[in-house]
Amino acid sequence: MTSIDSSKHKRAKALKPGSVRPAKELCSECGLCDTYYIHYVKEACAFITQRIDELETTTHNRPRNLENENELYFGVHQEMMSARKQQPIEGAQWTGIVSSIAIEMLNRGLVEGVVCVQNTKEDRFQPMPIIARTAEQILAAKVNKPTLSPNLSVLEEIEKSGMKRLLVIGVGCQIQALRAVEKKLGLEKLYVLGTPCVDNVTRAGLQKFLETTSRSPETVVSYEFMQDFRVHFKHEDGSEETVPFFGLKTNVLKDIFAPSCMSCFDYVNSLADIVVGYMGAPYQWQWIVVRNDTGKEMLELVKDQLHTQPVMSQGNRKPAVQQSIPAYDQAVTLPMWAAKLMGVVIDKIGPKGLEYARFSIDSHFARNYLYVKRNHGEKLEAHVPEFAKRIVEQYKLPE
Repeated sequence: MTSIDSSKHKRAKALKPGSVRPAKELCSECGLCDTYYIHYVKEACAFITQRIDELETTTHNRPRNLENENELYFGVHQEMMSARKQQPIEGAQWTGIVSSIAIEMLNRGLVEGVVCVQNTKEDRFQPMPIIARTAEQILAAKVNKPTLSPNLSVLEEIEKSGMKRLLVIGVGCQIQALRAVEKKLGLEKLYVLGTPCVDNVTRAGLQKFLETTSRSPETVVSYEFMQDFRVHFKHEDGSEETVPFFGLKTNVLKDIFAPSCMSCFDYVNSLADIVVGYMGAPYQWQWIVVRNDTGKEMLELVKDQLHTQPVMSQGNRKPAVQQSIPAYDQAVTLPMWAAKLMGVVIDKIGPKGLEYARFSIDSHFARNYLYVKRNHGEKLEAHVPEFAKRIVEQYKLPE
């Protein structure tokens, strides 16, 4: 690898906090512009220059096969499965597969550091990206922080540290920017563990969501939008609260999502080596997507710690998606009794497993396509990847 000491980016200056970002209102606060890597922002930022198709080929050595439905939706992959840890990590969002992979990689000397996200002492939901160098630091980062997080703000520290082998954990917009600059980091080996990401919010937006939706917003530890069409909240005392999707106050909450998330088409983290989430797995299981040989190597480290089963797919998402498009567009909110009833019915006959993942992708991509068309029409053609156009074409959209 060539020396990077004379790299032009080192002469660039990070943006000061509060400055207008190059992507303006579409900035996802990924952290790139908090470093001298801002030098590459035009080609690295997912919201300035969309490059998923090209970067998939360079990352995985082949393009996505758009004629294969699973690749159309879930990206380049070698295998998918459902899994959970035989002995879950206490306090993990799910069973702790992400933390376990990271700890194994560090303990076995495969990497010298792991980019992950802890929270600040003052606020459990305020993200604090770090380069973890111990298992304890990794475990302190367990549980999702459902807010915009500047993971790439540690890029300068990585380069200056002289590290040669690194694991980065992140979501799609962060990983697209990382892939665009990875050759500049001076690494011998980069491993990327992705998590799926659907909608994200600012810290203030998260507070509004919690206060509008949960019975006890101040005690919420984590939450997820699940396949039973309910939001599952975990509280400090260990109790769980569920709220039907269809009972959410859409008219109040419609504007809390970040504009970057409303114009994102990479929920499944196409450029990671391996993706661990829940989107395509049955309730209580995690969904693992191995994209390439590096991802396979990472999964092998923990396979003997997991229960695994094949992915499943059940139901027909398309009628529900078509109905949800105008309902969201018009900010329809059902009375709670009707929302609960609808939730029970959909739980019995609705999409599950991979079909639920497709439901989520279809309904959100349709919404996001409309958002870009209405608010950034000049970007529509170049910004929406070919796979997303094919997915959206299946539905009738409002004007």
